[in-house]
Amino acid sequence: MPLPSGTEAATVRVDPSGTVTAIFGIASHGQGLKTTLAQIVADEMEVPLEHVRILWGDTNAAPYGTGSYASRGAVMGGGAAMLAARAVMEKARQIASHLREAEAEQGAGSERHVTLADIARAAYAGKKRLPREMEPGLEATRFYDPYYGTATSATHAAVVEVDPETWGVRILAYVVAEDCGRLVNPLVVDGQVFGGVVQGLGGALLEEVVYEPGGQLVTASLMDYLVPTASDAPAIAVHHMEAASPTSLGGFRGVGESGTIGAPATIANAIADALAPLGIEFHELPITPAKIFAAAAERRPVVEVGGHKTV
Repeated sequence: MPLPSGTEAATVRVDPSGTVTAIFGIASHGQGLKTTLAQIVADEMEVPLEHVRILWGDTNAAPYGTGSYASRGAVMGGGAAMLAARAVMEKARQIASHLREAEAEQGAGSERHVTLADIARAAYAGKKRLPREMEPGLEATRFYDPYYGTATSATHAAVVEVDPETWGVRILAYVVAEDCGRLVNPLVVDGQVFGGVVQGLGGALLEEVVYEPGGQLVTASLMDYLVPTASDAPAIAVHHMEAASPTSLGGFRGVGESGTIGAPATIANAIADALAPLGIEFHELPITPAKIFAAAAERRPVVEVGGHKTV
């Protein structure tokens, strides 16, 4: 659907050593975007990953960017990187063709392999090494502004257990099937899905802003406001569908939503199913042991034990 996703830009430059520098206005906030963008640039320019250097975070040097949010990092930053890299490689091919023609005219033959470093050295060496009217240098800045925004679709499933004595919730199994389009780095994508699911579990089971009757906030620090830790994270199985998006350059879809959005509803639904025999329903999160205990006490279900009815 049409979304005001902003624009993103990238500058890609090759220096005479053959090192590729890609400069972005967008920046990572922990989702592995630096690795992802480096892989996209390396793939487009057909150079080893270790020859690519990523720079960002300096507004004096980087082209203008809209920001890293709303699952737009790989889609927008990657799209801009692809456009800039393709512009550089188009110029590089023209310079390579010119070098071969010049060598052929000098009787040196035209079959010599020309490296990207050779082309970059020629690009900065002066007019005689370049086609007529071509500007020296080997770099390009391109903006990417797709009409359609993208988001990952995902299905979550969970099996939970509610302890009838402590009313604590334990997650026995958790599965995510998601489609973020073309995968650039499966390990990075897995990390984002895992992190998103655990964040969603925090919203479903732990995180709550609590005030005392007088209006004083009593969960004002991480000493009192509960967030999930490694010990709270279940084993998460992730399956990737990988159907390339037809509306984004590179076929990418933003993966940031695929873990976070589905987890709270999935856990809430699983708890509701577990508590269905007691006739308990919840309509707000988090679902804490204290809330389950209070709801169970309020329902006071009558059960039959050994032929006798008891509360």
